[in-house]
Amino acid sequence: MPALVLDGKALAAKNEQELSLRVASIKAASGGQLPILATILVGDDPSSATYVRMKGNACLRVGMESLKIELATSTTTSELLLQIHDLNNNPNIHGILLQHPVPAHIDEHQCFNAIDVAKDVDGVSCLSFGRISMGEEAHGSATPKGIMRLLAAYNIELAGKHAVVIGRSAILGKPMAMMLLNANCTVTICHSHTQNLAELIKQADIIVGAVGKPEFIKADWIKDGAVVIDAGYHAGGIGDIELAPLINRVAAYSPVPGGVGPMTINTLIYQTIDSAEKAVSGLLSK
Repeated sequence: MPALVLDGKALAAKNEQELSLRVASIKAASGGQLPILATILVGDDPSSATYVRMKGNACLRVGMESLKIELATSTTTSELLLQIHDLNNNPNIHGILLQHPVPAHIDEHQCFNAIDVAKDVDGVSCLSFGRISMGEEAHGSATPKGIMRLLAAYNIELAGKHAVVIGRSAILGKPMAMMLLNANCTVTICHSHTQNLAELIKQADIIVGAVGKPEFIKADWIKDGAVVIDAGYHAGGIGDIELAPLINRVAAYSPVPGGVGPMTINTLIYQTIDSAEKAVSGLLSK
């Protein structure tokens, strides 16, 4: 029996219609103010520029605004921190995205952590991660939060399941594990140096591939009936998991492309609108 396809592209398109209505409500309640996502691009990396453009296009599709800030490769950490400080203090800015990666001479973690937690709609700061881990209110890191929204939309049962996350990055693997744990999964975190990796993956009811290596996770490591989430994307349109042999024997899987990627951008927009709603609510209550 063919597996259920967790279609992030279709879900994101559906969500955009709902988000457009929320933007219209914010505009009406605030006397014309639209949610604004500020994106900061440092340097001239073409892939980063493409990602920023895609996020700007997503803003336009739901009727909100984006403020694109482009800085030279020579920008210093201090200069970038000043830019973030200005955006933090601008009441018309509801979300701040610092496009990763920044040039090597910049202290990226310091800059991520400088973003106001209320505007950290990409969920990259230590404070956002800590709050999510503790089950407190914060914007989740966009890719794992997008995955959780994808699983929820397709009614994938999580409680009591054994989830294996392959990858431990600060903005994907680690927050993914915390979100699954908060959803009452039993969670194992693995990575490229884990011993007996195949045996651990064979135990998983839910697999999240986030190791950043093309088809590193082999199909024969995955048991029948598992739910497979591939958070990777590499040249040639392949992910971190060998998906093709799985489509007739797992319960569900996210395709590459069209699975996790669209939900990452959609979640960034979703969390910016959420931030704007809170800001408008705060103004109306004064």
